[in-house]
Amino acid sequence: MNPSARPLIDSIMTYLDASPTPWHAVAEAGRRLEQAGFVRLDEKAAWSLEPHTAYFTVRSDGALIAWRQPMDVTGWTIFGAHTDSPNLRVRPNPIIKRHGYCQLGLEVYGGALYAPWFDRELSLAGRVAIANEGSVLSELVDFKRPVGVIPSLAIHLDRDANSGRKINPQTELPMILCRADADDEFDFKTILAAEMNCSAGEISAFEICAYPMDAAALTGLHQEFLMSARLDNLLSCAMTIEALIDAEDATGSVVVLNDHEEVGSVSTTGADGPFLESVLRRISVDSDFEAVRARSLVISIDNAHGVHPNFASKHDEGHRPLLNEGPVVKLNANHRYATTALTQGLIEQAAERADVPLQYFTSRADLGCGSTIGPITAGRLGIETIDLGCAQFAMHSARETCGANDAELMCKLLHELTQRDIV
Repeated sequence: MNPSARPLIDSIMTYLDASPTPWHAVAEAGRRLEQAGFVRLDEKAAWSLEPHTAYFTVRSDGALIAWRQPMDVTGWTIFGAHTDSPNLRVRPNPIIKRHGYCQLGLEVYGGALYAPWFDRELSLAGRVAIANEGSVLSELVDFKRPVGVIPSLAIHLDRDANSGRKINPQTELPMILCRADADDEFDFKTILAAEMNCSAGEISAFEICAYPMDAAALTGLHQEFLMSARLDNLLSCAMTIEALIDAEDATGSVVVLNDHEEVGSVSTTGADGPFLESVLRRISVDSDFEAVRARSLVISIDNAHGVHPNFASKHDEGHRPLLNEGPVVKLNANHRYATTALTQGLIEQAAERADVPLQYFTSRADLGCGSTIGPITAGRLGIETIDLGCAQFAMHSARETCGANDAELMCKLLHELTQRDIV
C-alpha cells in the first residue's frame, strides 16, 4: 500500500467499523460533518442559508444530504452513494425455540450471498422506535459483541455440501442465540430493552440487522487489499464525505447518501424518492431551478466488479478491472448504469487533470448487470450522470475485498470534480 494512503484508509476503516447498519452509517457521517464545521438542519424546520457555509440534513435516520452553499446557485456537482448493504434482518416476531436452543428468525435483505454468513461471530445492531407520550423517538442500538452464530452442517451429514447444494434461507439461516429449556421465556423486545437500559414496554418496533464482528483489516503480502463487511457501498459513502470535508473552497458541491438501493430505491430515503429533489429546490435559493438542474452533474459512486483471477471468463475480455489500478467507469448499453459518452468525456478530462488512471467495466452480453442510484437519479431529475466505482471482489458477501490504494485515487478524482466550473 502507498504510505500516503494510510491516513485515509485508517479513517475509512474506522467508518466501516462504526457503521454496522445504514442508520449507523448516517450517524457516523453526520458526526464527522459536524466535527468539520457543517451545520445540521432539521428537515421539518424553515432554513435560513448563508453563502460559504456548509450544511447537512438527515431523513428518517438512513439518508443524508450535505453541501457547501455558494454565493449564487448556478449548478450543483452531486456525489451520490448508498448506505445500505445486503444483510440478514431480524423478523418482527423472531424468537424460535426448538431442540434445546433459542434462535432468531432472519429475513434476507437485498441480494446477499448466503454461504459467507455461516460460522461467523454475529452481533446485532439497528434502530428502535421508542414510545414517548404520543410520539415515537428513534434510537440506535449496537450490541458490539458476538451474540449468535449460524453454524454449518457437518460434511459427514451433508455429503453434497461441496457439490453445489442450494441454501434454503428460510430453514437454514435462523441464528442460534443460546441454549434454552422448554420452559425458558424469551422475548426479543426484552432482550433489546436490557441492551438499551429501558423497559420492553417502551419499545414500539425495531429494525435490527445481524452483522459479522470481523473488523475492517488490511491484507495481502504488501497490505495492498482492504477487507471488510459492507464495502458495497459504505466505501463510497466514506470517500464522498472525506472529499466534501476536504474541499473547503468547493461551494456548489453536494453529497447524497441514499438508503434502499439494494432493494430498488423506492422509498422516502431512496434515490427513487423525493429527498434529493426537495433539498436541491430548497438550497437553490432565488435561482431558476430548471436552469440550475441543466447545469448540474451527478457522480454516482458504487463499487465495480474487479476481475477475479479464478473466474476471469465471467468478464468481457476488454473490460477486466484490477484492484489498485484506479477508479472504474461503469457502462451499460441498456442504461443500467447512467454513463453516457458526454459524461464519460467529462470524467476522463477530470481524471487527466488529477493524474488518476481510469478503468472501464461493462458486463458480458450473456450475463445480467446490476444497477446503481445513477440511472434512477438521472431519470427523476434529468441531470447528466456518470457511474463510477472502486473495483472489488466478493460483492454482496458478508466479507468483501477492495484495493487499498484505490480509495486514495478515487478521492483525488472526487476532489478534482469538486473544482468543476459550472457554466
